[in-house]
Amino acid sequence: MATIASRDIKDFVFEWEGKDRSGKVVRGEVRASGENQVKATLRRQGVLPTKIKKRRASGGKKIKPKDIALFTRQMATMMKAGVPLLQSFDIVGRGNTNASVTKLLNDIRADVETGTSLNAAFRKYPMYFDSLYCNLVEAGEAAGILEALLDRLATYMEKTEAIKSKIRSALMYPISVLVVAFVVVTVIMIFVIPAFKEVFTSFGADLPAPTLLVMAISEFFVAYWWLIFGAIGGGFYFFMQAWKRSEKMQRTMDRFLLKMPIFGALIEKSCVARWTRTLSTMFAAGVPLVEALDSVGGASGNSVYAVATDRIQQEVSTGTSLTAAMGNANVFPSMVLQMCAIGEESGSIDHMLGKAADFYEAEVDEMVAGLSSLMEPIIIVFLGTLIGGIVVSMYLPIFKLGQVV
Repeated sequence: MATIASRDIKDFVFEWEGKDRSGKVVRGEVRASGENQVKATLRRQGVLPTKIKKRRASGGKKIKPKDIALFTRQMATMMKAGVPLLQSFDIVGRGNTNASVTKLLNDIRADVETGTSLNAAFRKYPMYFDSLYCNLVEAGEAAGILEALLDRLATYMEKTEAIKSKIRSALMYPISVLVVAFVVVTVIMIFVIPAFKEVFTSFGADLPAPTLLVMAISEFFVAYWWLIFGAIGGGFYFFMQAWKRSEKMQRTMDRFLLKMPIFGALIEKSCVARWTRTLSTMFAAGVPLVEALDSVGGASGNSVYAVATDRIQQEVSTGTSLTAAMGNANVFPSMVLQMCAIGEESGSIDHMLGKAADFYEAEVDEMVAGLSSLMEPIIIVFLGTLIGGIVVSMYLPIFKLGQVV
């Protein structure tokens, strides 16, 4: 209860200097509610404090998955080098530039120091450590191979974050171009076209149909620009909120994303890569199949695969082989099913699923590279047609100016 109560007190970071049992001068940082707590903590560690300086902890930036992946890699490296767990937390926490990560690690370290197991300390922060992470840490603690499991977990998170980054970059490029194109067209419609309209009014001749169409669109933009931006902004906000909070909306959008031309295949390959990578990691850690499937569905990043994983788990729990259950789900390529079947027959499912994950991760890399080169000419043609069409429409009356004169 004392640990819980201490979190309600304002957090402070204390920089300390002292001498260890051998008389060597040591320095460090510790998070505590007061100097007395710092002194008590240092005495338990065999350090005689000579100087304690308090500084207010900064808010820090938001903790991202890549921060957790980096922390996991650093912890695995420290523990493989023989550094004790609590000291590893100290070193990693002091070396992190994000104050939020430092606070999180200090809180976890405080729990572990009071006798809480590492996986139980992680489970108190589900926003940063999901069930997959905690289950693997628990398996590592139980088997006495925590450093090996952390290393495997760090590799898994690094590969998963790499795939997410590539998918985001592939999707954000055309989206960003469309946004820029909309802004440019809006500026032209509101500020440039009205100037042409004043000139054309003095011509005294009928204007071409393309010019009239562009001018009508311009008049609508000028009169209702607030409605256009409000509708787009509000629609986007409510759409994203519905996507986040409604399971039905999430499933609909996830199915739509998988059926998108070009990008659908990319998203499907990334989901398969993450699914097989997650299950391979869980198997290698010695987690039973039915329990491992609890974490696999959510890790795929797509509700279609999450629902399929639930069905697979139910069938496997009744005695169906993993390959047969995956085949019944109708969401996995034949290559994954064949490799899984080979793994079941040879008793090396984790190895074969890892190979499948490697293959589809390479496929994602190739598709992202191909899409980047493919999207550039498509976007150039799109922008050229859009902007060029507007320009030509506004210059058509000028071409007829000689006839009017």
